[in-house]
Formats: sequence, structure tokens, C-alpha cells
Amino acid sequence: MLRFSIITPSFNHARFLPRTLESVRSQLHGVEGQFELEHIIVDGGSTDGTVELLRACGPEVRWVSEPDRGQADALNKGLAMATGDVLGWLNSDDVYEPGTLSAVAAVMSAEPATQWAYGRVRIIDEDDREIRRWITRYKDRRMHRFSYGKLLSENWISQMGVFWRRSAGAEVGPFRPELRYCMDYDYWLRLGARWPGRFIDRCLAAFRWYRASKSGADFPRQFREELKVAQRQAAGGYRWPIFQHRLNYAKIITAYYLLRLLGR
Repeated sequence: MLRFSIITPSFNHARFLPRTLESVRSQLHGVEGQFELEHIIVDGGSTDGTVELLRACGPEVRWVSEPDRGQADALNKGLAMATGDVLGWLNSDDVYEPGTLSAVAAVMSAEPATQWAYGRVRIIDEDDREIRRWITRYKDRRMHRFSYGKLLSENWISQMGVFWRRSAGAEVGPFRPELRYCMDYDYWLRLGARWPGRFIDRCLAAFRWYRASKSGADFPRQFREELKVAQRQAAGGYRWPIFQHRLNYAKIITAYYLLRLLGR
């Protein structure tokens, strides 16, 4: 039976964590016997009540709370703890959609050659309302057919909608701890350089955007780091995709500044 390990890095997200926990736990409702599931929470030593929430969880949640060196370090700790065949990464303020793991299990069980898969992701606000639908539609159009060059030109894969085999992760190695914002994009490029991503045409998760979040507060640094990651992975090749990435960088930075001015 296929076994999932879902890794959730966490730090002072007690107000969102119950929704994240429930979205993972509810994946087993009505699908007993289809797959096994472990949820691993790697907390960075939160002081906002997160530890108390984790202590109240049952044995289906494995967790640790201790200082770490950032999100990538927490993820790597989770990878070391994972026992599943297929891995997923869900941040402590994001949620899975109902039926996500069943859909992924169906693909991964039927297609042994598929090493990693990704699907559509909605954007929600602090109160779970869907926002920025135009960004979602744009990414949806980009992701239908996987191309490594296209991924080098722009990061159109949302992290919480990605799943990969543990054996593939062992081959590409750990997340890069020196990256603060784009360790996910770097990881997808490393996977994509070896195997094409398999698109699952359904909404798998929801990404929570709000001004205090890392993505909301530091988007200029995030997109600069994305460009550097693409350049590093291209290693002097793929000149046209990297040129496109430079253009996309200017486009998206402008769009996000306009959204900030409009208060959206």
C-alpha cells in the first residue's frame, strides 16, 4: 500500500495550524485502505501556543519543536524522519483540498515511472476566501504541459501542490539551506532536470497569501532569488529561457508593486 509522508515546517503559526492539520487528517475520510499517511511537523521552537496544539494531536502526527536554521533546514529534518513512499510539503498556513491524496495515490500507483507530480493550487486569504484568481488562472495555463525550459523561464509550480517519490528525493539530495525563499523552485528544477513532472489536472491545495507572510512581505527578494536559482541550474546554458526569466522577473515585480499600491 502506498504510504504518504507530509512534511510541515512551522514557526509561530498557531492561528493557522489547526486548519492545516485538519486538511491533512481529513484526507483519510472515506478512503480507508487506499493509502497510509504520516504527518510530520517540524517546528522551529514556536512560542505562540503551537507546541500545545501539537501535544494535543494523536499518534498520527509526528512532531519535533526545536530551533533550526530556517525553512530548508526544517524540511531536511522532516525528510530524514519520513518513512513514506511519496512525500509532500505543506506549510503550516496552507491547506490541502478534499481528496487530494486519493488523486495523487491513483497516479503514483498506476504510473511507476512517474517520479514527481504537481497540480493546480488556489490562493486564499487569512479567512480562507479565494483571492488573486487571475494569478491562479495564469499559472494553470502554464502548467498543463511540462517543459524544463519553460520552468527555467518562470516558476509556475506552487509548492503545496507537488508530490515526489522518496527515492527521487534521495537522488536529487536535500533542500539547499542557503536559500531563504526559493528552495522549492530549486528543488523542482533539480527534479525536472532528471524526470518530467506529471501534471494532475485538479486543484490539490490552497496557498495562503497575506501581507505578513514571507511571500507577502518580501516578494522583491523572493523573485530575485528565483532568477539566481534559474541561472545556477541553467549552468550557462538555456540562454533563451534565462532571457525570458529576466523579462518575467520585471513583469511580475511590476504587477506585485501595483497590487501593493492598490491594497490587494
